Amino acid sequence: MKVLVTGGAGYLGSVTARALEQAGHVPVVLDSLLSGPRRYVGDRIFYEGDIADRVLLRRIAAEHPDLDATIHMAARIVVPESVREPYLYYRDNVAKSLEMFDELTALGLTRVIFSSTASLYALKPDFEVSETDAVEPTSPYARTKRMIEQVMEDLSAATAMRSIILRYFHPIGADPDLVTGYHLRDATHVVPLMAQAALGQRAEFTLTGTEHPTRDGTGIRDYIHVWDLARAHVRAVEAFDDVLAAERATTSYLNLGAGDGVTVRELLAAVERVVGRPVPVVEAPARPGDAAGAFANADKAARLLGWRTELSLDEAIASALAWGAKRQEILGYP
Repeated sequence: MKVLVTGGAGYLGSVTARALEQAGHVPVVLDSLLSGPRRYVGDRIFYEGDIADRVLLRRIAAEHPDLDATIHMAARIVVPESVREPYLYYRDNVAKSLEMFDELTALGLTRVIFSSTASLYALKPDFEVSETDAVEPTSPYARTKRMIEQVMEDLSAATAMRSIILRYFHPIGADPDLVTGYHLRDATHVVPLMAQAALGQRAEFTLTGTEHPTRDGTGIRDYIHVWDLARAHVRAVEAFDDVLAAERATTSYLNLGAGDGVTVRELLAAVERVVGRPVPVVEAPARPGDAAGAFANADKAARLLGWRTELSLDEAIASALAWGAKRQEILGYP
């Protein structure tokens, strides 16, 4: 199968493109290179441009009439930035996605898989969330993801477009061959930050938020190896029609996750266990938009996609650390 991957030069997009290739499929990458490095594209089919550029989308469709599906991963993703700059998030994440969906439907490219977020779920006392649970996004970033989901629901009900929406939790690690991984120069994700502190590339790890209603006061998350996440996207492409037929729906929601909750303090302990030495830590208040968190019930993905996580938390952390040690060689900065 041939698959359009928006945001395919980014962290998740590049690993997903690699997983598609290993499964025998052909990724076609569309990326503005706003944050993703050009070298992450490698020698794949590549179009540099905006997802809302209808002329470019028509060109891609004309040059690849055998496209089977689109994996939509292009987005702004930094929660604190979304609080400071909400306009950029609503414009780039919501408005541009709407334009792309409309053009894809007009072109007959009606299978769309959307990488959403689990950060939009409402807080639950036991922190385990299922696809039917209430949503209550707490940041502009999370609200943009929910808006896109609602757009997809409505378009899929009214047009030929069909949607699978993947709500996933916190990806960590790199692709198995350490070709690509987390790339932002100023890391915002927790494990890269811990990895940099563990490797001496930063003085300390800042533990933000210690008064959440969790067992140790720190946020709880469902950490997932990025390779497992990429495999789930591949399965969603391969099982697209079967999933919707089983649901008897035009839109399907699927949680992706390891199915257990890990607090930030527990994650820190795991990093120290894998590294074999302590990570220097300072504590700070929660950041704007931060939520206590959740972890996934991923039974539906297991049933409809035949997918479960295969890699452990320690393996994911080891992958993140190995990437942290190598990324300067790949990217030219630590």
